[in-house]
Amino acid sequence: MKSTVSLEAPVGVIGVDEAGRGPLAGPIVVAAVIFPESGCPIAGLNDSKQLKAQAREEFADQIRATCTYAIEYSWPEEIDRLNVFWATMAAMERAVAALQIPTSKVLIDGNQIPRGLRSRAEAVVKGDGKIAQIAAASILAKTERDAYMVRIAEKFPGYGFESHFGYPTPPHFAALEALGPCEIHRRSYAPVAAAYERMGIPLAPIESAPLGQLELF
Repeated sequence: MKSTVSLEAPVGVIGVDEAGRGPLAGPIVVAAVIFPESGCPIAGLNDSKQLKAQAREEFADQIRATCTYAIEYSWPEEIDRLNVFWATMAAMERAVAALQIPTSKVLIDGNQIPRGLRSRAEAVVKGDGKIAQIAAASILAKTERDAYMVRIAEKFPGYGFESHFGYPTPPHFAALEALGPCEIHRRSYAPVAAAYERMGIPLAPIESAPLGQLELF
């Protein structure tokens, strides 16, 4: 893998990123990554969206072999209960906590910081293309989620999860129309709720967590 990309790799920080906020089905996956004390062990890291699938997989293998990392899932039930934003924040908190590593700072892709983090944190807009640790987290999150969706496609055939990974594509909409939702669909998302309505299946109200609970996680 040759690359001219050179991202900043500050020492002693945890990089955090997620994959899967947009899909109609499946989990959000969050990864948190910290490099060894010697510095960035992998040349050419970049935002997972800028890499081809094979390159992502090769980088993911290197990251797992050389870095300390944690991966957390937010399942559709949590996404429906909290909403996608708060579910993402909760999974980010869990991923950082799972590392159990004292750190000077947590760098998070985006413009929001989970309120329950115990470490100093900074949100970095488009951080997966700027900070090597965040890029590594984006690669792990993406490859982990894609692999899950390929596996779950065997349990729920006909939806095409192995190709569109749950995103709102025309084939996915066609499958929803023909088959109706399955248990890994996010029923709080409008196209999924509409599919239940077409089938004449009433949805029980989704119980949202009070704001105070959302702030504490």
